[in-house]
Amino acid sequence: MSADDICTETEIRELVHAFYGKARADAALGPIFESQVHDWDEHLQILSDFWSAVLLGTRRFSGMPMPKHAAMPNLSAELFERWLALWRETTDALPNRALADAAQEMAKRMARSLWYGYQLSRDPNQPLTELRSA
Repeated sequence: MSADDICTETEIRELVHAFYGKARADAALGPIFESQVHDWDEHLQILSDFWSAVLLGTRRFSGMPMPKHAAMPNLSAELFERWLALWRETTDALPNRALADAAQEMAKRMARSLWYGYQLSRDPNQPLTELRSA
């Protein structure tokens, strides 16, 4: 299956909007997102571009997620695990199983990478801890 067969841009946009609607309403994640995101329309477009790049290989996204996440205060494994659980819940509801499976796999990899980077940015001499749901 080629990247073109996984999903459409519309499906990506709908997934991003559905997921971040849930994340913003979540008791644990909502306050973090609301403190970091000042223009949701712009942020949702950036996230749609990001997921388009990840899932379809488009080149619209040019940001650097690692430094932005590493700079955030008080992140924890539990918050990354909550993000993954909400992502899985959102993607499990998708009728497009190819999109759901690809998005879940990529989200696991990204969460693990961002969590490792976050830990290393805080204390590079401490052993890394794993995410339970990744």
